[in-house]
Amino acid sequence: MKQATFATHDVHNQPPPPGPFDLWKDDAGLREAVAREGGDAFAARLAGYGALAGGELLHLADDAHRDRPRLKTHDAYGRRLDRVEFNAAWHDVMGKAIAHGVAALSWAQPQPGAHVARAALSYLHYQAEPGSSCPLTMTHAAVPVLRQAPALREWADKACAFDYDGRDLPLAHKRGATLGMGMTEKQGGSDVRANTTRAMPLAAEGEYLLVGHKWFFSAPMSDAFLVLAQAPGGLSCFLLPRWQPDGAKNALRLMRLKDKLGDWSNASSEVEFENAWAYRVGAEGRGVATILEMVMLTRLDCMLGSAGLMRMALRQALHHARHRSAFGKPLLGQPLMRSVLADLALESEAATALALRVAGAVDRAPHDPHEAALARIATAIGKYWICKRAPGLVNEAQECLGGIGYIEDTLLPRLYRQAPLNSIWEGCGNIQCLDVLRALAREPATGVALRHELQAAAGIDARFDAALHAGMALLEAGADEAGARALVERLALLLQGAALLRGGHPLAGAWCGARLGDARAATYGALPAGIDADAALTRAYLPG
Repeated sequence: MKQATFATHDVHNQPPPPGPFDLWKDDAGLREAVAREGGDAFAARLAGYGALAGGELLHLADDAHRDRPRLKTHDAYGRRLDRVEFNAAWHDVMGKAIAHGVAALSWAQPQPGAHVARAALSYLHYQAEPGSSCPLTMTHAAVPVLRQAPALREWADKACAFDYDGRDLPLAHKRGATLGMGMTEKQGGSDVRANTTRAMPLAAEGEYLLVGHKWFFSAPMSDAFLVLAQAPGGLSCFLLPRWQPDGAKNALRLMRLKDKLGDWSNASSEVEFENAWAYRVGAEGRGVATILEMVMLTRLDCMLGSAGLMRMALRQALHHARHRSAFGKPLLGQPLMRSVLADLALESEAATALALRVAGAVDRAPHDPHEAALARIATAIGKYWICKRAPGLVNEAQECLGGIGYIEDTLLPRLYRQAPLNSIWEGCGNIQCLDVLRALAREPATGVALRHELQAAAGIDARFDAALHAGMALLEAGADEAGARALVERLALLLQGAALLRGGHPLAGAWCGARLGDARAATYGALPAGIDADAALTRAYLPG
C-alpha cells in the first residue's frame, strides 16, 4: 500500500528571499546626488560600503535585533558595573561601520565633499542596521563640540579614529571612542532650559561634579556623553565620561533601559548622576549654543536615516511585486500597483535629493555664508518633513506585500517600528517648526538663503513656479505659531522640488505633478493623470 505523504501543496507564486542588495549600485538617485553635491571623489568607498551594507550588515542586523541589549548594573559580588551587554553581531556592525568612516570620515579626511560622502555612508548604513546609527551619528556630531575645548583633544582624536573599541575602559587604554548624549529630563523634554541637573565647580579649571538625572540617555554604552546641566552661570555643556581621569569609575548610575517601540538593537537608558565628574565645554550659561552644531548634525542624520528607510522599504515592495502574481499577471504589471509603487519611488527620490542637498550645504558652510545659512534653516525644514513621511511610506510598502508585510520574518515590521523614531529624536515636529520661525525672525540670512535657493529653480516647471509664488507670499506674510506647520510643509515641498529641478532629475516633472499640482492626493498611489509611472518604475526597478 502506498504511504501517504501529507504534502498538501507546493509553494509557488511567492518571491525568493530578498537580498543581498547592492545599496549603492542600485540607487541612481543617491549616486547622482552625491556627484551633484561634490562627493564623487569618495565613490569607490561608497560603492564598497553599499555592497557590504546590503549583504553582510543586513544579515548581522537580524541577530542584533533579535537579541536585544541587556543592562547589567552589578557583578555577582555587588560591585557596580552599569554596563550594557550586546549581541556579538552589534559589535561586528559597529566595527565595520567605524572602519569604513560612517562616524568620522568628514573629520578624518577633511576635503571638499567629505561631509556629503559621510552623509551617504550614513544613508546606506541606516538601511541595514538603523539602531547602531544612533551612536555612530552622535559620535560624528560630537567632534566639533569637543574641538572647542583644547583639554579634550584626545577625546576628539579618538572619536575620529577608524577603529571601534567596544571595551569598557578608560580612554587612555582605548584605540577609539564613541560618544552619546544626555539632554532630556522628565520635567523638561525639549524645553532643555527647564533641566534641573546641577553642576558644581571643582578647584581645577573646567572640572565639575554633576548631580541629577536624564530621562533619556542615548547610547549608554558609549565612552562619554555630552550633557547639559545648570552651572552657577546658567545652563552649560559638559563632557561626562564613563571613567574619571584618575582611572576610577565615574558615578553615573544606569537605572533602566527603555522598553521601546522599535530601535531594538540599540539601547536607550535612564540615568542618575551622583557627583559624577565632568568637564565643561564652552562658557557657563552657553550650553545650548555650545551643543547646537551637534544638534544640527544629528538632525541631518535623522533626515538621511528616514530617506534610507524609505529606500529600503521601496526595495522590499518592488522585490515582492516583481515575483508575485495576482489575477493572472505579476503585481508589477497591475496598473493600480504600478501607480502605488511609482508614487513611493517619487517620494523616496525626493527625500534622498533633499537630504543630500542639505549635506552639501553643511559641507560648504565653513567657506560659504549662503550655504551656512541654508544649512541652518533647511535642516529643520527637511527634518520635519522627511521624517514625517517615512512611517506612511513604510506602511504603504507593507500593503504591497499584504499580510506577509506584517510578519516578523520579513524586514518590513522592523522598518515600520523604526520609522517614527526620527520624527521624535532631536526635537519633534513642533520643535522643528518653532526653530524655523525662530531662524527666520532672528537670523535674516536664513530667509535670504532660502529665497535664493528656491528662486534659482524658477522657470523650469510651471507647477513649481505656481507653488513658489504661493509659498513666497506665505513666507512674506509671516506665520504665527499656529500656522507654522503649514508654512514648513510648503517650504519643504518647495525645497524638494528645487533640488530635483536644479539637479536635472529625470523624475522632477513627475514629482512636481504629483506633489505640487492641483490634483495632489493625500494617499500614495492616487497619482494625477499624465504622471509617467513607467519612468519612475524603470528607474527604481532593482535587479534580482
